[in-house]
Amino acid sequence: MTGTASGLILVTVAGIANATFALPMKFARRWAWENIWLAWTIFALVLLPAAAAIVSIPSLGAVYRDAGAGAIVVVMLCGAGWGLAQVLFGLSIDAIGIGLTFSIVLGVSAAVGSLIPLMRLQHASGRFSMAGPILPGIVLVLTGVGFCAIAGRMREKAQAGGEKKPKSFGVGLAMALCSGLCAASMNFGVAFGEPILRSAATHGAAAQQVVNAVWLPLLLAGAIPNIVYCAYLLTRQRSWENYRSQKTPAYLALAVLMAVLWFFSTALYGVATTQLGELGVVVGWPVFMSLIVVTAGILGMVTGEWKHSGTRPITLQMVGMLLLVMAVVTLSRAQSQASATSMLQSAPRSGLKIGMHGKEVGL
Repeated sequence: MTGTASGLILVTVAGIANATFALPMKFARRWAWENIWLAWTIFALVLLPAAAAIVSIPSLGAVYRDAGAGAIVVVMLCGAGWGLAQVLFGLSIDAIGIGLTFSIVLGVSAAVGSLIPLMRLQHASGRFSMAGPILPGIVLVLTGVGFCAIAGRMREKAQAGGEKKPKSFGVGLAMALCSGLCAASMNFGVAFGEPILRSAATHGAAAQQVVNAVWLPLLLAGAIPNIVYCAYLLTRQRSWENYRSQKTPAYLALAVLMAVLWFFSTALYGVATTQLGELGVVVGWPVFMSLIVVTAGILGMVTGEWKHSGTRPITLQMVGMLLLVMAVVTLSRAQSQASATSMLQSAPRSGLKIGMHGKEVGL
């Protein structure tokens, strides 16, 4: 099996696992959002990344010293931006549901998160074209997001018996859009964390594990906005008391399950990018997002989020999901074309020439 094929399989598994991580939140009914989100943050963004880095990266301190403070700061800034996205993401789920939140957040994130690293590669090497399917891909993303937003508004009105609640839906939609823009910071952190990846490899980390050296500073920085906001809500809403509930052990177990699903999927995505080559973060990101969109949309319908909303909102939601999947596939085609261009431009020129069908022919 080629590295590309195994990388795409890992991305597929990661996308399905990531889409399910928030599902246990539905069963922590006696906890407020901030209770379970704080527990998830500690497990998923602090404990698991630290354990993974310590176990898999030899001479971890030396890795960061050799990578340089500049690279670490950039990765942590990306992590902080992504952490803000996670806060908005959690609140969006509470406001507009799993399926709609995933569709909007990941649709926007797929477009932004894949294009910026591609632009960086194009600027650095001049070997990757920005033409072709990229603009249509962005148009498809925006159209898909629009369909999902309209479907969500119609669903809310139908479930509320025709009563309008523009504030709740409008705020939830705005949070989801902002979350999508900031969520791409995770992919930026991996792309701009290249000096850390090289340093980890130099110190003997396995090729599939080097990305754990990036996850640690990125996710620790991402934990800060989540912890601060949850502490604010816990104090303001006086929901610290919820941790004294008899259900706390069971709810902590749900938070651990959420953390394991999320970090497992994130770690798999990181491994996949190392197997997809130079364009790993560009190719892998839209594929990762597309699988999450489809899986989360199905989960949202299965768990009853669209119950009693009528057939029209569900139809529009499915059309929006389809457009988002088409968008990420289109963006993936752009990356494939960029990869082909790279291979052509970097092919040996002495004694050989590339024919019309990609075959090597003699001069």
